[in-house]
Amino acid sequence: MSHDTTTTVRMFGALHVFRQEHGLPSETEVAIPPQGCAARVLASELDLPMENVQAVFVNHQIYSLDHCIQPGDEVAFVPAGTPGVARGCVGSYGTAKGDGEGR
Repeated sequence: MSHDTTTTVRMFGALHVFRQEHGLPSETEVAIPPQGCAARVLASELDLPMENVQAVFVNHQIYSLDHCIQPGDEVAFVPAGTPGVARGCVGSYGTAKGDGEGR
C-alpha cells in the first residue's frame, strides 16, 4: 500500500503554454512520496523542458530546483526568462543557478 500524498502542481507562463500545446493540463495532481522529492525530479516527471524551468514556488516561497518537495506542499513551477524585476519581487533572483533558497 502506498503512502504517497496527492499534491496539486501548477505551471506558470511559458510552462503553462508548453503543457497546453502538448495536450497536457497546466495544473495537475501528483503523488509525492513520504520522504519527498527534489523539485527537479518532479519537473522531469511532468515532462517539463528543464532548460525552461527557472525556479519553483513551494508554499508561497521561491526556491531552486534542488529544493525537496514534501507531501501536501503547494507547488508551482516558474518559467525561465521571468523578467528581472518580477524575479526580484518574488525572490527568485539567482535561483536558476541553484544559489538561492527562497526568501
